[in-house]
Amino acid sequence: MPSRRLPRPLLGLIFLGVGTLAAAVTQFAIQGTAGQQNTSGLQSTITNWTEPLPGPMQGRASVIDGDTVEIAGQRVRFNGIDAPESRQHCDHAKGFDYPCGRRAAQALDKFLAASRPLHCSFVDRDRYGRPVGNCNRADGRSVQKWLVEQGLALDWPRYSNGAFAAEQVSAKAAHRGVWQGRFDQPWDWRDANADKVESVSEQSTGFGLLGGCSIKGNISVNTGDKIYHVPGQEYYAETRISPFKGERWFCSEAEAQAAGWRRARR
Repeated sequence: MPSRRLPRPLLGLIFLGVGTLAAAVTQFAIQGTAGQQNTSGLQSTITNWTEPLPGPMQGRASVIDGDTVEIAGQRVRFNGIDAPESRQHCDHAKGFDYPCGRRAAQALDKFLAASRPLHCSFVDRDRYGRPVGNCNRADGRSVQKWLVEQGLALDWPRYSNGAFAAEQVSAKAAHRGVWQGRFDQPWDWRDANADKVESVSEQSTGFGLLGGCSIKGNISVNTGDKIYHVPGQEYYAETRISPFKGERWFCSEAEAQAAGWRRARR
């Protein structure tokens, strides 16, 4: 009985499929070692995205930037608003630029200091795994509403569903904050200035010192020792704080020591 040969097009598809499978297996094998090296970081990120949201939180908040604070080592992103980035500049009424991102952070720090502690309840996580929350001062005033009403942040329709639109109309009509002159919406500024946008860990070196929380709790990569640095010490300026690694800011040396950190030797 004569053998049946496969049609040439079908035979070609089979060879192509086998070749693709072999290439995929080879690539998997090559990436295996590198993948193992990144597993812990990837698992940490996935855990941040998938773990249940924390319950309501309250405490003394350290300002990171105009829409982000840190409470007891936990970074919290305000829900539904977007403030100018730390390195962003805007034009004031006379056309001269000013650091609107830093101004927003400084104003937020004064606002929070007037009525502590800060109370936050969470609705989601952002792409960095940070809980996103609605936050009120001890006197019940909404932080997000105040920021938008003062022109220090914008209602972010993508996430707010217009929750702060009325406050934004008020700020714009009164030419408060960024509305006094020309400015780029924060989300547009980030897209156009990706090289200037600070990462989550870089933000920790900026406004964490506002509100008196200027002590940097660092974890040694060599020994795992928990060491804190106070302003004026030799390595204070170059020390970077990454909350994802368990590092944090402290408001006093007593607080740092109680948490298990020791003072840097120099």
